[in-house]
Amino acid sequence: MTKQSINIVWLKRDLRTQDHLPLKMAEDSDIPYIILYLIEPSLLKRPDWSPRHLWFALESIKNINLTLKAYNKQVEVLYSEAEEIFNSLSIEYQILNIFSHIETGVKETWDRDVRLRNHFKSKRINWIESPTNGVIRGINSRNGWDRRWYETMQMPIIHNRYSNRKTVSIKFNKPLPKSLTTSLSLNTENFQPPGEKYAWEYLSSFVVDRSEAYLSNISNPLKSKKSCSRISVYLSWGNISSKQCYQYIKYHPKFDQNKRNFNGFLTRLKWRCHFMQKFEDECEYETRCINRGYELLERERNQEFITNWMRGKTGFPMIDASIRSVVASGWLNFRMRAMLVSFFCHHLDQDWRDGANFLAKQFLDYEPGIHFPQFQMQAGTTGINTIRIYNPVKQSQDHDKEGVFIKEWIPELESCPVDSIHEPWKYFSSTDFFQDIKPHLAYHKPIIDHKIGASNARKKIWGHRSNDLVKLEKQRILDKHTRSNKLRVKT
Repeated sequence: MTKQSINIVWLKRDLRTQDHLPLKMAEDSDIPYIILYLIEPSLLKRPDWSPRHLWFALESIKNINLTLKAYNKQVEVLYSEAEEIFNSLSIEYQILNIFSHIETGVKETWDRDVRLRNHFKSKRINWIESPTNGVIRGINSRNGWDRRWYETMQMPIIHNRYSNRKTVSIKFNKPLPKSLTTSLSLNTENFQPPGEKYAWEYLSSFVVDRSEAYLSNISNPLKSKKSCSRISVYLSWGNISSKQCYQYIKYHPKFDQNKRNFNGFLTRLKWRCHFMQKFEDECEYETRCINRGYELLERERNQEFITNWMRGKTGFPMIDASIRSVVASGWLNFRMRAMLVSFFCHHLDQDWRDGANFLAKQFLDYEPGIHFPQFQMQAGTTGINTIRIYNPVKQSQDHDKEGVFIKEWIPELESCPVDSIHEPWKYFSSTDFFQDIKPHLAYHKPIIDHKIGASNARKKIWGHRSNDLVKLEKQRILDKHTRSNKLRVKT
């Protein structure tokens, strides 16, 4: 019996219905197509994965399906390894083309795609991958990348149109395990709502009024919740494209009235894509120090320090409030993210890898291409540039002067005077505040002396910066041009 010919659109971090080239290619063809989103068990076992990530993706897909329902289409969510799914579908159908965006993901998804590409070639299946976010696969140099990125952002936005073409029903019956569906029963009260609709609502409200204090409040953990765009999560899961975002702001009638803030935002949008390009070029950011010399830097793993940091019980109010905030809401402004990494790696003297996956699980806007390069940059392991060691007390004094953000997330400090909120241990020394009248709300003493911790970190790092470190950095740059990039060009 002749198998039915079909095309497939494989969704990844591009969960939207507009400015979507793979969906346009499928619609432009006369061949019936199905839209897939895959939940791969091997990826759910990764240390950076969290149920909140899958929750956001699945809720975004529900949003897509509401739009596609009028055209008798829907996204099929399948649970299994990609190889098993495509093998099963190729038995039932004659798959002609698979359309998808290039995934700038972790090494594990890269290796999977290499295997799939070889499998598709053997089956004579044409896999067409489209670039996204201005990231280019297989380049040997980033010279001129900025110019190319701006050219990409200026390209026409794709206005997807959908037909009522006959749908294809697929037979792949492997339901989500009960343990996984149970894990998706989250307290999402403080999470941003998923989906294309909300992406545009957040972007619109940012442009219309919230952006007026964007640069002024960007480092303030409380005020930035409103004045920042808050579209990072929608960019991370592709509810909106970088190009859509860029052009909406750049050509908005209010742009000239608020040029400084909007240009500041667009610059950061480019930085975001720039780091994704760096990760595409060097996926080692995920697993080892980019400057290999820092692998020689000895650190004694202290599980007590790590646990207290993760639980927001370090005794430093701004550290603890920031951790508790991001665990509850999935979002935190950039300055506080950088401070958390700095405190973990420098003051506590812990290996960056022990903190990177924990925060990846918390960030609802987790994007590997941004997370790992940024984490290493703040940890000071990317090169031989300036190391940023953020003083947790000064950050608190500078960006939460009245302690409003601190008291929001640390009820233990509710009755702490404002003049002691940034260094409550000084207040504790003269009162019985540790136990107070509510022992269960007793705040913790600092787990370290932050001044000594910072001093030790500087001595350790600068003492390690030898000629060998410089040589290893130069060798890394040289090796980069002969490693993965050539492989990626071939594949």
